[in-house]
Amino acid sequence: MSFTESRWLPIVLLTISNVFMTFAWYGHLKFKSKPLFLVILVSWGIAFFEYVLMVPANRWGNSVYTATQLKIIQEVITLTVFIIFAMFYLGEKIRWNHLAALACVLAAVAFTFLPKE
Repeated sequence: MSFTESRWLPIVLLTISNVFMTFAWYGHLKFKSKPLFLVILVSWGIAFFEYVLMVPANRWGNSVYTATQLKIIQEVITLTVFIIFAMFYLGEKIRWNHLAALACVLAAVAFTFLPKE
C-alpha cells in the first residue's frame, strides 16, 4: 500500500484543511470593525491553504473511500473543528442540542459505512 492509499492520510488532511476553512469563514468575526472587503481578501488567502489540503485529501482518499464516505467524514470533522473553534476562539458555550446535532451526523457516518448488501 502506498502513502497516498492510507486510510488515515485523508482524515489528517481533511482535519487540517478544516482548521484553515474555519478560520477563513469565521475568524473574522473577532474583527468586526475591519472593512468587509479586507476580511474577504484575508479569508480568500486563508481558504487557499484549505484547498491545497482538501483537494489531495479527496483525490487520495477516493482510493480507499467513496466520495459519499469522504463527504460524510468531512462533515463530522468540520463540526468537530467548529465546536472547538467556537468554544476557544469565539468564546461561545456549546449546548446540549449542538452535541445532539453532532451525534446525528456521527450516526450518518455509521450509516454510510454499513455494508452495501
